[in-house]
Amino acid sequence: MSEYQYYEFQAIGRPLTKNELEGVRALSSRARISATHFVNEYHYGNFRGDERRLMERLYDAHLYFANWGSRRLMLRLPTTLLSARSAEPYRWEEALSCWTRKGHALLDFSYAAEDGGEWDFETSFTLASFTSLRTELAAGDLRPLYLAWLSGLTRWELEEDVDEDEYASTIEPPVPAGLGRLTGPQ
Repeated sequence: MSEYQYYEFQAIGRPLTKNELEGVRALSSRARISATHFVNEYHYGNFRGDERRLMERLYDAHLYFANWGSRRLMLRLPTTLLSARSAEPYRWEEALSCWTRKGHALLDFSYAAEDGGEWDFETSFTLASFTSLRTELAAGDLRPLYLAWLSGLTRWELEEDVDEDEYASTIEPPVPAGLGRLTGPQ
């Protein structure tokens, strides 16, 4: 089977400057690039950029997926709208990480299927399907963070070498209201 990777970035808060665009263009000769978007698909080879660094400096949202099961969504919000402290209780290794950089909270939602998972070539996602999560988080809706925490807990629970005492003593983070009525992106 051939390799497939999809990378998409979006600048929401402000468009990239001419110099920033030149720097991004140097990362890929085939990407579709504008002052607010970067999209590229790879069938052989890899992206030459550093997604984390691009998010810290330029972009507000990033989507990555590969046909072997890796999935990643990164969101950047001003810390005035979402503090890293409020996201911290939902952190879970390999499901959600968060950090701050230059007045922004960055959230990294990740999933890697060990078996590659089922790959549906008929279904493709774009970042537009998920950017409303950023708006929800900015409005104080922490359901996306709680769902990431649940995802990490579920994956941990299914592992064969789970320490039962550690699992039983795991403290659940605050449960946000509205879990019975999830949005499409959630």
